Amino acid sequence: MNQETERADQEIAFCEAILAKSGTNVLLETLRDAPDVAAWSHYPEGDVFDPASGAQWYYHCHAPSSDAEEHGHFHCFLRPDGSQGPVHHLAAIGVTPHGRLHRIFTVNHWVVGDDWLDAEATLPLLARFDMQMARPSYLVNRWLTALFVRYETEIADLVRQRDRAILAHASGDFAANREDRAIEVTAEFRPERG
Repeated sequence: MNQETERADQEIAFCEAILAKSGTNVLLETLRDAPDVAAWSHYPEGDVFDPASGAQWYYHCHAPSSDAEEHGHFHCFLRPDGSQGPVHHLAAIGVTPHGRLHRIFTVNHWVVGDDWLDAEATLPLLARFDMQMARPSYLVNRWLTALFVRYETEIADLVRQRDRAILAHASGDFAANREDRAIEVTAEFRPERG
């Protein structure tokens, strides 16, 4: 583990410890101002966008969940040209009902309807995901940022696997397969967390 990865691990643990000391966690903090939680709704409403980095995220859950261990997930994007520019999905971060990291995964184009970039064009964007925002939660923003640093290699592998999975699907037609609803999650990684 290199120094940057080790520092990110410490940052993740720090954010989780401060939230726990306050009687909350990443999930509860994200949903803190929500009067109720509805499947497919974005939390917080309007998403979170950092104008300095172009990083963007929202949280949502499905009903029923496809995974009994996962409450929902953070969809993480980058808008390299600002809030009105193209938006590129980087990865999703799944959490348990107790707000613990469960998995990191990539999805097919139709799932989020982003401005598609292939893997090699997406990879340089990963290091730019940096949420330096006080709201809606400084600790959740720092936690997500640290995850992108800690698991950058694994996320890069997932993005490459995403493209291979889409290309290898039934028709072999990459553009058509990106819209094929039979392909949703294209690759996933389940980190071992202490």
